[in-house]
Amino acid sequence: MLRGQAQATGSFASCRSTFRLDFSAVRREGTYRLIAHGIESRPVRIGRGVYAGAADTLLYYMRQQRSGWNPLFQTWVHNTDALIVDHPTRTGQYQNVQGGWADAADYLQYVATSAHATFMMLMAYRDNPHAFADDFDAWGRPGGNRIADVLDEARHGLEWLAKMFPADDSSGEILMFNQLADDRDHAFWDLPPTDSSDYGWGKVSWRPVYPCTGKPQGLFTGKNRSDGMASTAGKFASAFALGSLLLHEHDRAFTALLRNKAFLAYDLGKQLPGVCQTAPGRAPYFYEEDNWVDDMELAAAQLYALTGREQYMRDALEFAAREPVTPWMGADTARHYQWFPWHNNGHHEIARKASPADRAAVAEYYRRGLQAVVDRAGNGFRVGIPFIWCSNNLMASFATQALLYRQMTGDDRFREYETAALDWLLGVNPWGTSMIIGFPNGGVRAKKPHSVVADRLGVHTQLGGLLDGPVYRSIYQNLQWIRLHEPDEYARFNTGFIVYHDDLGDYSTNEPIMDGTANLSYLFAAMARR
Repeated sequence: MLRGQAQATGSFASCRSTFRLDFSAVRREGTYRLIAHGIESRPVRIGRGVYAGAADTLLYYMRQQRSGWNPLFQTWVHNTDALIVDHPTRTGQYQNVQGGWADAADYLQYVATSAHATFMMLMAYRDNPHAFADDFDAWGRPGGNRIADVLDEARHGLEWLAKMFPADDSSGEILMFNQLADDRDHAFWDLPPTDSSDYGWGKVSWRPVYPCTGKPQGLFTGKNRSDGMASTAGKFASAFALGSLLLHEHDRAFTALLRNKAFLAYDLGKQLPGVCQTAPGRAPYFYEEDNWVDDMELAAAQLYALTGREQYMRDALEFAAREPVTPWMGADTARHYQWFPWHNNGHHEIARKASPADRAAVAEYYRRGLQAVVDRAGNGFRVGIPFIWCSNNLMASFATQALLYRQMTGDDRFREYETAALDWLLGVNPWGTSMIIGFPNGGVRAKKPHSVVADRLGVHTQLGGLLDGPVYRSIYQNLQWIRLHEPDEYARFNTGFIVYHDDLGDYSTNEPIMDGTANLSYLFAAMARR
């Protein structure tokens, strides 16, 4: 029996009062319970191995999101992808872009999120290879192949990205694609192998693939605000460069291809600065990415790691100085995916190879961003992110940036807030539920995520998926076509300024997301004991 005094930390959202209890003094492994005023908590397990296998658990979700051969369904998914749209000379032509991952519960696919997901899994393996097992083959079927499962999954992403950037096209024209399918996907509630979306060529037929044009795109009334290609080109280049480094011993021909594409993508990004946003369909929603220098910074840092050429390091440092702090940090709102990725891996990648002075400079950039969030985190949960759509992405990215900063500098000042962000995802939130489907085993977690696969085949099919997370009440109330299917079991916890619903009908808070899941793989891998 340990006795402690909890610190009163005021109200937050639906919680009229909150208290924090510091567990730091607990050193003995075991299972504990908290007792306060006669109320007993669920079991709390403390031990060295509590994160063992956590990163691999997330890969279950990634595998079942695969397009191409899908190991959950044991069949091919979307094997006619795709026909080119919105191109001055090639509209209507077939382009083989089969593969990759569905972005979320819908089946759209984006380079922006897929390249980031691929990079995060590669980075997780590079920095923490001990955290991953080899229990599945390259197709996602049970049975090892002497390659860590996370590398198999990352390679699946790289193969699709290589198709989406056919830089070695025989015509000599450099094509770069950004998006596969659009929100016409949402018209039918179907399983992936029987997806009956109709893009004008009939049901269960072709899907459209959008090229990067450097101009506003949208086939119908809505248009995005694209003005360049660097945001997409930088993401391509960084994933290709790191993939070329890590997969070299497994497949030299493939990694040579990746290396060549990394150079071409980076050069294209320098030639055409600006953002390449995703294209809206008939709905007004799209990924409104507004920054691109972070993508080019990461690409330059990775090309330096690949080649050792000093010009790439100079480029990386110049890009870093142009956006030292990811702009959402310290803000109370942002548009949908406006500042994506939600943390800048480029600063960390520079620090791995740079001089002590440059390492200190990028560490200071990280510190400034973290401090801006912490300045908003005086509540009992110690969270300071804006609760926009996909808030769990921001929570995971804040914790990741705090971890990277701590490892780069040895400075522990943000450790409490780093831990609080991870705790929030694992259930220390007003709803008392984990935001990761099926994890931790035996914990409170979502039973009715917004997913047709979960609805028809069972929630266990979505094991490891990170949910979107709570949003401001004002966002939820103004989204189109959203409604709960059942009475809100969390109604008494949804009385504050943020809401979360474990309901099939809530696509804003209860939909699993591919890029957030892959992003979290780095954090969980780093937490696994060697």
